[in-house]
Amino acid sequence: MKRIFILVAITLLVMGSLFAEEKVLIDFSKLTADIIPNDNDEPTQNRATFMDFSNSRAARNFTDEQKSTMKTSLAITNWDVVLSASSRNVTTKGLSYTKEAPSQQWGTVLGVRIHFPVEPFNSAARVNPPFDIPAFEPPADIDDDGNIAEPEEGASNGITGPSRFEGEADEETGKPVGGLGVVKNVGTIKSIAVNAYGLNFPHGLSVILIDDKGKEHTYFVGYLNYDGWGELRWDNPAYVSQVRNRELRLYPIYPESTPFVKFGGFLIHRNAEHKGGDFIGYFKDVKVIYDQAVLDTVRDISDESLWNIIKDRETTRNTNEMEHFGYNQLQRYLDGQRQATERDFTPTPTEGGEEE
Repeated sequence: MKRIFILVAITLLVMGSLFAEEKVLIDFSKLTADIIPNDNDEPTQNRATFMDFSNSRAARNFTDEQKSTMKTSLAITNWDVVLSASSRNVTTKGLSYTKEAPSQQWGTVLGVRIHFPVEPFNSAARVNPPFDIPAFEPPADIDDDGNIAEPEEGASNGITGPSRFEGEADEETGKPVGGLGVVKNVGTIKSIAVNAYGLNFPHGLSVILIDDKGKEHTYFVGYLNYDGWGELRWDNPAYVSQVRNRELRLYPIYPESTPFVKFGGFLIHRNAEHKGGDFIGYFKDVKVIYDQAVLDTVRDISDESLWNIIKDRETTRNTNEMEHFGYNQLQRYLDGQRQATERDFTPTPTEGGEEE
């Protein structure tokens, strides 16, 4: 009896550590622009995360020339800085943006400039990806001009196999290594860490994650009042490390879809007591430690191959996601088309018909 008790205790201890995972949710060094050069021969988009919204239903009434502009990626310069309503004006919006920042230690990182109001009231700003990162986008081969090749027969469709924004697969394990915004099979999150460069700003930093139900969760990781690179961290205060102390529940294995989280952005908080004006920050990556929601096991029957329930459900969901993304991109394009580009008035002609 004593021997059985010891074996059970060892099993519980191993389960508590074996099934926890650490993965990079997003790595900004992977989001450098490397395709589609502009007039100055400088790349404008990121190959790994490039998306073409011109095939969405929302774009069907536009010309081919207009559709050619409906392409984007998670390239660092495409990210948005959105200030809270009380802090948003022409000046603060125009001076708040992102840039690629060359780092001697990491290569390229996300650089953020936020111009907070100078008045003494609480301010906040979100650093958002240019589109809601899709969880089920299939892998794709993309050339230097942004043309997406048709997937090979038998390739993963992003639903029953690894999706594009989970990152490339590890050569040894074949599992996605992360880094492009999506991590799947996430149960309880234990910890979140942000590798950020501080410049002694007293502002707070939060990480925004979006779960598989579309709900946003905001995690405060700390203050940026230090100099140099440092790890800011959130540890789940409700996380139960001892398996024997957890409430055990049984859930249907099939056809429940695998839960996931995706990166929703950063939230920068500025307190009314602190000086406003420009804030500068740099970010390398965001990591998560979590419990696996479902363990990989060898099953006697291939449920999904027989019923196709998850495939049908997620195909519909993926289509809806693409339509939503395409609509947002179209609105940005149309706003750009409507924007006035003239800097000066046309000179008034003289009576003789010639300009002064």
